[in-house]
Amino acid sequence: MCRTVDLHQAVLARNDENALALRSYLGDRGTVAVNLLSSPGSGKTALLEQLLARAVAGGTPAAAVTADLATENDATRLARSGAPVQQILTDGLCHLEAGMLQRRLEGWLPEGTRLLFVENVGNLVCPASYDLGETLRIALASVTEGEDKPVKYPTAFGLAQLVVITKTDLADAVGFDRDAFLAGVRQVNPGVPVLETSARTGQGVDALLAHVLRCAAGEETHVPVLARQHERHTHRHENGHGHPAADGHTHADGRTHADGHVRPGVRGPAR
Repeated sequence: MCRTVDLHQAVLARNDENALALRSYLGDRGTVAVNLLSSPGSGKTALLEQLLARAVAGGTPAAAVTADLATENDATRLARSGAPVQQILTDGLCHLEAGMLQRRLEGWLPEGTRLLFVENVGNLVCPASYDLGETLRIALASVTEGEDKPVKYPTAFGLAQLVVITKTDLADAVGFDRDAFLAGVRQVNPGVPVLETSARTGQGVDALLAHVLRCAAGEETHVPVLARQHERHTHRHENGHGHPAADGHTHADGRTHADGHVRPGVRGPAR
């Protein structure tokens, strides 16, 4: 168990280093990265296609990287927006890592790209642990998935800086309990903004793009309580105070850096 936890911490520490380098690389280019996390089938590809098309139509230089275990189906769909798109095949890995993303961007990311949307692997567990050098982290859930997703996946939703509900056009048909969902969001991430969208009807798509553009323009993003809690926890251990958790589990950590951005991620309790 100890060796497993130590290895996990080492992998996450290396990812943090790569994320820091990637954040610097993107910052030098004036590019803002948006990390999209959701379970498979949430509708994030359809929503992202709409976002890209509207960004392009509005004159905002936007690009996307999409990750899957296999096939380039999502890249083909997203390319219909007219935005530059790249596919990353993870070969079985259930999440993207910062190094994987940086290697794909180098030599490809078009000059002048303002928005870079990163469609993570469909999974609400593993991707929540990895910082991708993003400025904005969005957790999405569709009405067809039920109301309890936020409380069942508290790290993914608890470290989000924006929560997006998708497929709202199906809410009545599936009996979606909006109040219960929002209560779950408030439980794991008090104060996080929530937007409701439908790629089919267009509801909320412009509002979502406007939110992203405000973040790109420097508007302060939501700082999750979970991120603040684990920033203090990690700071104590980094300065030699406190004791490692006795159960050997890793803990969510969103570290706040000098530039004011939250770095969602998972770190072990001691290094």
